[in-house]
Amino acid sequence: MVEVARTVVVRSQFLPRKVFRVFCELIAMYRNMVEQLVVHAIEEDVRSFVRLKASRYSYLRELYPNLPSHYAYTACQDAIIRVKSFHKLKRMGRTNRRYPSVNKISVWLDDQLWRMDGLTSIWIATHRGWIRVELELNKLYWKYINRGWKLASEVKIRLDRKSRRIEVILVFKKDVGTYKPRGYIAVDVNENSVAVLVDGIVYLFETGLKDITLGYYYRRKSVQEKYDRIYGPGSRIERKIMGKLGERGKKKDIRFKIANIIVGIARGKQYAIIMEDLGREPAKRMLKHIEDPQLRHRIYQSSLKGTQKTIAFKAEENGVPTLYGNPRGTSSECPVHRARITYENGGRIGVCNVGGEKWHREVAGTLNLLLRVVGGDGSSALSLQPPLHVDGSPMPLGSTTTHEPMWIARETWARWKSPGGCTKTLQNTLQGQTVDMDSCEK
Repeated sequence: MVEVARTVVVRSQFLPRKVFRVFCELIAMYRNMVEQLVVHAIEEDVRSFVRLKASRYSYLRELYPNLPSHYAYTACQDAIIRVKSFHKLKRMGRTNRRYPSVNKISVWLDDQLWRMDGLTSIWIATHRGWIRVELELNKLYWKYINRGWKLASEVKIRLDRKSRRIEVILVFKKDVGTYKPRGYIAVDVNENSVAVLVDGIVYLFETGLKDITLGYYYRRKSVQEKYDRIYGPGSRIERKIMGKLGERGKKKDIRFKIANIIVGIARGKQYAIIMEDLGREPAKRMLKHIEDPQLRHRIYQSSLKGTQKTIAFKAEENGVPTLYGNPRGTSSECPVHRARITYENGGRIGVCNVGGEKWHREVAGTLNLLLRVVGGDGSSALSLQPPLHVDGSPMPLGSTTTHEPMWIARETWARWKSPGGCTKTLQNTLQGQTVDMDSCEK
């Protein structure tokens, strides 16, 4: 059993001015405490919560006698986390500041500073006593409540000054059991597609992230040129328009839909998921020899690591094991002969230099990734269980060959209006069940 934690942000209802002023005062006091603790920890080289609390607790209680004492505890925890992160950045050479900056503040509340009142409201302890706040609950909150997730003992709150509300950051926890995998699914994330190897067949899901990135690239460029000419660089109206474009939301929607499909198939078949170990900041390594600014921007925004993290996120939530393999040279090596595959003119199909068979780049990549992680019996034959389907056609890229992937357009699996029904349909299709594809229509 593994304990899995998930955070959900819920907003309060519109607060009266007096109540909102109390929370503004509370957060101002909390910010002051954290700033002083951070400076003290850096100057005295304190890196332990226990030492920081022992040295500054009495001072904080004298500074704010009306504030509940547990705010001193949570402020020390907050400050130590910031100090440790600052020291890490110092070691990496990514900051030259003397002290860490305290910009965004979320007040940490332990189990003595808050309690739920039913399922729709929360009590919060402040310097003016306990205040009851009604919550506007969202679908994600009810999803975790209805699926048996339990609330953790710690929450955070932050201000939403524009709408005169507070945001409550809740943490849900659940013990999720994993299983021993009966097989494996290899996943290769690319700029505009995701290749998925299931039982020897490679499915190539079109994500359309390339088109989304380019579309928003030109849209932002036109907005910037227009309003820079009228109002000057960085104008308020320009920032407002940029913030409403919605590129991040569309990409996030695609990532979660493809993750739900892959994890659903793996869970149904009791398989483990294998992905490439991209390391930290893979885009920087890919951009070393690229000078085209548009291509550099497209690679940075391709969400390779983000898609992997989303798949791992959903896999952990459903108890699906995940494994990672070395991605180096997976698409340039023949899975059968271990010889180099030659691709001409940057195409997606290459020829093995030894056997002469043709391989699609994504097929070779997923097969090699699977073989590297799981391994074979040392021979040139593929020996995984269940066995991989080998080429049954007398000619390369024939109808029964495993060398060419099955292309699945985005319109097939990512219906914007009814993603749930289409996702279920596609999962049943990949699991070998007979379904009516008309159920996936808009």
